[in-house]
Amino acid sequence: MKNGGLDAAGWCENIIVVDANHIDRVAFDLIVNFERIIERRINPADIAVWLDCIALDGGLRPGDNTTQVVMIYDKSNRKFDNFTPTDIEGELSGMAFKDRLGEFAITALPIEDVVSKEDFFAEIVTTAVSHADVKRVMAVPDNEAFERVRTALRRVDSDKSVTLFAMQPMPTGNYRQEILGYSLMHALGIGAEEIEGKRHS
Repeated sequence: MKNGGLDAAGWCENIIVVDANHIDRVAFDLIVNFERIIERRINPADIAVWLDCIALDGGLRPGDNTTQVVMIYDKSNRKFDNFTPTDIEGELSGMAFKDRLGEFAITALPIEDVVSKEDFFAEIVTTAVSHADVKRVMAVPDNEAFERVRTALRRVDSDKSVTLFAMQPMPTGNYRQEILGYSLMHALGIGAEEIEGKRHS
């Protein structure tokens, strides 16, 4: 990884907005449930692998793309328990990596006391969708923020590609939906074949 972050000159074509504490909790639940099923230890997910999965599910394809990742997190909970790297503020914020999907630049933003997490998340998503330079937005909110984003997007007149991720189908709107669990399972190294094999053994 190298230094990166939000481009001071403007937004990238592709934006991923993530509730970092939410995905950590969901990863924990998946680890607990699937360790019982497949009867082995599951290691923490690699954040770069997971972001690749989110980007692919959001419609990004291999090439010389640029993607900004905005991770919001609670100031009292600055570290991942179920992802690597673990330090959201110290290791991930301001860093970047490059692979077959292009370059991903990560910025971590704490939730300040003057705004709710739901409003903060929705504001980032709608700002990204409204920006002329942005073509694709992928957002991973918790359930409460999902509803706030869904409502906020009604007020945005845009032809951008917007994909929201959740663990189960949510109310529809002017966006695509994808199931969050699939990308997390892949990043955690949990394969469908392994699960089926244990169920039939």
